[in-house]
Amino acid sequence: MKPSSSLSNDQKLKICHHKAANPSIKQLALANWAMQEFKLSKVPTQGTISNILAKRQQYESMDSTELSSKRQRAVKHPELDNVLANWVLQCQARRVALSGDLIKEKTRQFARQLELGERTPEFSNGWLAKFNIRHGFKAQQSYGKSGFADLDAIDRNMPTIKEKLQSYSLQDIYNMDETGLFYLMAPDRTIARRQIEGSKKDKTRLTFVFAANADGSHKMEPLIIGHAQRPRAFNRKSGEQLGFYYRSNAKAWMTGLIFREWLQKMDQQMQDANRKVLLLLDNAPSHVVRDLPFTNVQVFLFPANTTSKIQPMDAGIIAAFKRRYRRFQLQDAIDRDEQQKADIYKVDQLIAMKWAKAA
Repeated sequence: MKPSSSLSNDQKLKICHHKAANPSIKQLALANWAMQEFKLSKVPTQGTISNILAKRQQYESMDSTELSSKRQRAVKHPELDNVLANWVLQCQARRVALSGDLIKEKTRQFARQLELGERTPEFSNGWLAKFNIRHGFKAQQSYGKSGFADLDAIDRNMPTIKEKLQSYSLQDIYNMDETGLFYLMAPDRTIARRQIEGSKKDKTRLTFVFAANADGSHKMEPLIIGHAQRPRAFNRKSGEQLGFYYRSNAKAWMTGLIFREWLQKMDQQMQDANRKVLLLLDNAPSHVVRDLPFTNVQVFLFPANTTSKIQPMDAGIIAAFKRRYRRFQLQDAIDRDEQQKADIYKVDQLIAMKWAKAA
């Protein structure tokens, strides 16, 4: 017979699962069940059972090695752990949204300040998950739609698409796509003990237009579309004077006129280079190509409801750009947090455009 104090983490997890499967069971009855199930020498106290149930999330996060152990693995750097937890709580009080990447970067900063040196651990996603569980933090992710895709339409049109592509070399096949960047928006994933209320998402946007050829040898200058022709951050200069291909309209969207200008510019570039190229596009309403006199660019529009699955820019290129942009935002947010700024994600449009260009 084992004493109740020798319960392994795996057995404690089973107690939690038994309670979950029998929600009406009293703690005393649960203690008696545990004694019989695990052949204990005495019934665990109600306090022991209560503590076990309170730590269910910790047991569920453990790997097989930890579950077989009779003790929880001690935190290697308790001072770092406490400092970081306090910082997260302070951010929660300020209604600051925190991403997992931001927390990991802040942890590295704290580790340097505490001079952990070679003892600095690897702050992986697994480490973050255990940190969250230890302190009762929860991560919530808002997932966007990848887009409705008509798989039957893809199957029907794929032979035509392949036949079209065979007439061109990879360096002469281009794809262009637009993406919106809400450059002031805090991360979707927020880590805190409770839901942060009263924080409205800032949806000030820029639209970025990317185009490149299939072998990656030519990346065209990105077109940026903003709300104002000369935002305050431009200091009365034009986008061109600041080194950007920049256009504007009230909604910061691609329009038919801006698209026509962009396409004419591309056609002129190909004329100057004496190249005939194929441009793959989605069938967005602004992509009006009928009756346009282009000599060196042939446009091929993807069938409706297929682009989320077959458009090259949607296959990781735009996502990589946004990840790199967020790295700049993350580092700036840490700097602003050190300065005790109320909004750690606030940045002017020109700085956001510089980050995007560097991304």
